[in-house]
Parts: sequence; C-alpha cells; structure tokens
Amino acid sequence: MVAFAGWSLPVQYRDSHVDSHLHTRQLCSLFDVSHMLQTKIHGCDRVKLMESLVVGDIAELRPNQGTLSLFTNEAGGILDDLIVTNTSEGHLYVVSNAGCWDKDLVLMQDKVRELQNMGSDVGLEVMDNALLALQGPTAAQVLQAGVTDDLRKLPFMTSAVMEVFGVSGCRVTRCGYTGEDGVEISVPAVGAVRLATALLENPEVKLAGLAARDSLRLEAGLCLYGNDIDEHTTPVEGSLSWTLGKRRRAAMDFPGAAVIVPQLKGKVQRRRVGLTCEGAPMRAHSPILSTEGTVIGTVTSGCPSPCLKKNVAMGYVPSEYSRPGTQLLVEVRRKQQMAVVSKMPFVPTNYYILK
Repeated sequence: MVAFAGWSLPVQYRDSHVDSHLHTRQLCSLFDVSHMLQTKIHGCDRVKLMESLVVGDIAELRPNQGTLSLFTNEAGGILDDLIVTNTSEGHLYVVSNAGCWDKDLVLMQDKVRELQNMGSDVGLEVMDNALLALQGPTAAQVLQAGVTDDLRKLPFMTSAVMEVFGVSGCRVTRCGYTGEDGVEISVPAVGAVRLATALLENPEVKLAGLAARDSLRLEAGLCLYGNDIDEHTTPVEGSLSWTLGKRRRAAMDFPGAAVIVPQLKGKVQRRRVGLTCEGAPMRAHSPILSTEGTVIGTVTSGCPSPCLKKNVAMGYVPSEYSRPGTQLLVEVRRKQQMAVVSKMPFVPTNYYILK
C-alpha cells in the first residue's frame, strides 16, 4: 500500500506487477479507483458552466455520451484532465483526478457561485460513490452475467444506470485507463464491497493495483496528470489537440484559447512523444538528448513494457525532433543509450466501438 492524495492505495496484490499487467491484457482485472473525484453538475445552465472551464464541446454530447476533456487556465496550461458525461438523468457526471481534488473542487465551486450570482440555474454535488474499474478483453462478458442490459449496445465512452449483480443505482461507463475494453462502475458506497466480491467470484477476474495501472496506461499512450501534463503544458504541446472542440476553437471561448488556438496553426516549441529503447528502462526525469549529445528534453513517464519486452516512455522534445522514427539518446543512470521516437499507443488499443 502507498499513500496517495490522502488515500492509502494498493500498488499490487498477491500477483506480481507483470503478471497482473498481462492478466489485464489477456482476461480482465478489477481496479478500485474510488479515490477519484466524482461530481454531478445540475441545472439548466450545467453545460454553460462546464464549457466555461473546459476545452471540449459539451453541448454536442448525446444523452449518456461522455468525453475526455481538460480544465485549462488563461495561460493555456492544463489544470486537470477529466471525463464529462451528459447523463439522460438531467445532470453532467464528472470524474477527475484525486491528486487535483481540492483544486478542481474550488475551480468548479467558484464558477458555480459566479454563475449563480448572475442568475444562472446551476449547482454542484460531490458524490460519495465508490468507483470500480473492470478492464480487459473479457470484462464485458464477465459483467454481462450480472446485468439485464445488453452491453453490446454500450459502446466506448457511453454510459447507463443499471443494477449490477443485485446492486441497484450503478452507473456503468464503457471506458478505462488501460487501452483495453472495459467499464468503470460508479456504485453507491454501501454496495461497493458486495459488487467487488460478486465480480471477484469469477475466476477470470483478479484484483490489480497502481503498478499495473501505470504500465497499462503507458503502453496505451495515456497521460498521467502531474507527470505527462500539468499547468505548464498546453493541450497542443501535450498532443491532446483532439480534445479541443471544433466549435470551441472557432469561438475561442474557453480559458487559455488566446494561447492555445494559435498553437494549432503555428509552430509549437515542444511536443509530447512516445519513446522506445533497449537496455535500462527510461524513467521520469531522465534527460533526452540529440544524437550530438545536447540535452533537448525530459522523460515524463517510463517503464519496461511487459507486452513488448522493451522499454517505453513518453516525454517532451522540440517539435523538430518529434517525428516517429527520429533517433535520440536518453540518459539512464548517467549512461547514454539510443532511443527512438515512436507512435503511440505502443500497444494497440481494444476499445469497443460500434462499426
């Protein structure tokens, strides 16, 4: 167990980190991610509130559709990444990072007060639900045994409220942080242990901790807030331009738009890239060098890839070094070794998308 953002969280359970990682890729694993901040935004002006804080097009979300978005500041920096779902129950359901809990809550509460003072109809509710992530190629099959809804009709980034293994009022969202098919289940706290126990009765399901969660998301090319993106990186630098809604770009009406939108057309100084190398694994803060030996950037996340049997990492380099195939050097334990800029995801993702 380790301390994280005021919570005590499991790094790994009985199985080794690598076994747990591979089990998730082959069958499925259960992650307790109840530490994450879950909120509901109520009222007629809920979309207006959300769009005053994030870069995405929230108004265009269909009922029960969700999207990854970013809170940004006026300098164009990323305050946090979050998932916003437009529920059919008349509220927005928001999941954001536990490490940014206080900051995100103040940001949203201040904006709620500001809009309420201007006569807007909007409110914020912090949920005390638990959050269980079931991730892996057999996740849907395992879950289907405990629900009456047809999960084949629940594609990636959509959600529905249902009874799950006898626990009512669960919101099941087809998403995750592993690159695999899977769901995140927001479950009333009183039913969390009962639901987790029911899922674990299936021998295919094993508990997985933070170590596997980190290597899985890294193979999938997904950012960890505070490592790969932060208040000093813009969405364009972070290779997250796809989160910027088309209408929002045109209107330039999100925080930091004056900085971010010109970066889409012009040149950006640096970019987040994927890196692979043999030898010693690259880790956060490892220097990245040109083949001439000049320091040009820094690794932000790195680990040995259990699936690829080589080392993977992400980091920031000047744009002219960001093309896949570019040869670079990384410094690991004071020794330089060859690294190659690589496309992400490193391991192909298996999201369930309706054709």
